[in-house]
Formats: sequence, C-alpha cells, structure tokens
Amino acid sequence: MKIIEPGTYFMQGDEACVEGAIYAGCRFFAGYPITPATEITERCALRMKEVDGVAIQMEDEIASIGAIIGASWTGTKSMTATSGPGFSLMQENLGYACMTETPIVIVDVQRGGPSTGQPTRASQGDVMQSRWGSHGDYEIIALAPNSVQEMFDLTIEAFNLAETYRVPVIILSDADIGHMRGTFTVSDNIKIVTRKYHTKPVKYNAYAYDENLVPRFPKFGQGHRVHITGLTHDISGYPKTTFPAIHQVLITRLVDKIRKNEQNICRVEIINPRAEYLVVAYGSPSNSVYELAEKNKNIGLFRPITVWPFPEGLFRKRLKGVKKCLVLEMNMGQLFWDIERTALKSGCRNTELFTKLGGDVHEPDEIVKELGL
Repeated sequence: MKIIEPGTYFMQGDEACVEGAIYAGCRFFAGYPITPATEITERCALRMKEVDGVAIQMEDEIASIGAIIGASWTGTKSMTATSGPGFSLMQENLGYACMTETPIVIVDVQRGGPSTGQPTRASQGDVMQSRWGSHGDYEIIALAPNSVQEMFDLTIEAFNLAETYRVPVIILSDADIGHMRGTFTVSDNIKIVTRKYHTKPVKYNAYAYDENLVPRFPKFGQGHRVHITGLTHDISGYPKTTFPAIHQVLITRLVDKIRKNEQNICRVEIINPRAEYLVVAYGSPSNSVYELAEKNKNIGLFRPITVWPFPEGLFRKRLKGVKKCLVLEMNMGQLFWDIERTALKSGCRNTELFTKLGGDVHEPDEIVKELGL
C-alpha cells in the first residue's frame, strides 16, 4: 500500500494520523520516540519509504522541529510528533517557525504532566502551552480530534491550513485518542491544498503578501534571493531590529492573518442547538456527551474542533438561551478562561468547570450530576 485508497479501515489513532499526513502530501518526518506518540514515529519509519519520503529519528525534539522547518523551506510538507515533555523543548523553534512563516505540522499526543508525569495516561495539559508556549506575540492554529476518523481527517486539514496561512499547525491529540482503535473512512473527494509559489524569481520582496496577508513561497534553486531569519525583518527578509514601525507592521500581520480569517479557520460541532444546558468539551471528554445529548434534547454539546484560534464568534451565537454552561477539561482549566470570558460577554453568568486529572475521562452520570439534572 502506498497512498491509502478510498475505503474503510481499522487502525489505531496514531496510525490513522500517519495515513492522513501521507495523503496530504507529507514526505518528511523527523521525531524522537516518546509515549504515547511513538507509534507515529514507528509508522512513519515504515510508511515514508513506501511513498518515496524520508523519516528520520533525531537526537531530541529540538532537532526534530528544526529538521522539519528546514525541510519545509525546501518545498517538502513536513511533520513531527511528540508529547508534553518533548513539546516543551520545541517552543523556541515553534516561535521561529511563526516568525519565518514556515508551514509545519506538530502532533502533540498529550499525557499527564508536568515533567515526565504520567507517560501512559491521557491529559489535556498542553492546551495553553500550544497557544502561549513561545515568547512574543504570534498566532498558531491548533486542532483537537476526538476519534480515529478525526485523527485522519484533521491531519489532512492541519496540512491544508499550514499551507494556506504559512503557519505552524498543532494537532492536540491525547493518549486515549492516539491509542484508540477504530474505523475511519477515506472518501474519494478529499481536498488537498498545494503550496503557492512566486511565479517569477524574487529579489527583494520575498515576504510581499496577498489580500489574506499571506506571502507566497520562493523556490530554492530557481533564482530567488531570500534571507530567512527569526529577527524582525521587512518584506525583503532582511533584519530591521531597531525599527519599531517595521516590527509593528510585521507582528500585526502575523497575528491578523489568523485572527481576520477566524471564520474560515474555525470548526465546531454543535448538538441540540436549542438546549438550555450546554456542555463544552473537546478531545476525549467530548465523547462522553454524545449519549447524554441523544437521550435528553435539553442537553447540548458545543465542541471546539479548532481550539486555537478559539471560535469565539460561533460560541457566542450558541450561548443564546443557555441557562447553564458546563466545561469539561482534563486539566485544571486551560480553555475554560476563554470560554468563561466569552460566556460573560454574552450574558451567560452560570458557567462552571468540571475538571478531571490522572487520566480518567468524565463519565456521563458525573456530567448529569454536575449539570444539576
């Protein structure tokens, strides 16, 4: 089997992620083994050579993200995979990828932390780190799958978004989703976004951008003259570190190319859109709500598939008529602050956090009790 063909397959979530990456056109993987993401590295080692790609085990996670940044600049769609401790090591280079507008995909199969924590237990402890882990002002995109199907689908979407907006995209999986086994379907009409290149060699305007605030890419070896740096730079790419106005323009654009396209980027799942009791959940905990929402139409689900940028506009619309909003997280409340802030702005003052740590997911009976039903 080379590129997976249309049909239905039974795999582990981590394995489905690799198949999605290959389908999206990924041909370079660099990583370092870490539970519970090692299966991604192992399958890439097997599959990349079957599609004329390259998979390499680096000396650590710092080198891994550095390698995929370099590979991306040669024109190759590239990915790495890790878990919490390794993700922490990637943060400096994550900021570098944002500043250089390098499209890469990082799969973070979350586990209990901090430090080495619980290697084999699921967590959602990296949500804030995925958004704020590197220093300075920047925007990234983070997607939160809750099934094997979405491990395939959202990996493809991650590559599409990375190429569209020239930005790192993070897949915030977790140990339960990564190690879950189940079916997923590959359709015959999946959209793949290809990289937009400069049509003519560029000398001094490599970072000139379009109406979506996104520059086209130069092609190495075809006469382009490009300076790539993590320093503040103008549209030619050359450092301008002592010019406040240039820094203002650059950082504002890096932020606005995501914020101003929120409607095109953000995806959510809404069940029972008129329910008065609303459960907000993403990743593993969201799976506990489906049964409740089916039995009781007055219990609704709002699931942010796109965690960052937070889908504030879509959430505010859903809050109309809500008596109580219950937020499920496998952490001490990391997305909760954006949820509560938006709820208060929308007039919903009854917003509570139901947190579980240690790897246990929220049970349906527990959710009903917290809702007070």
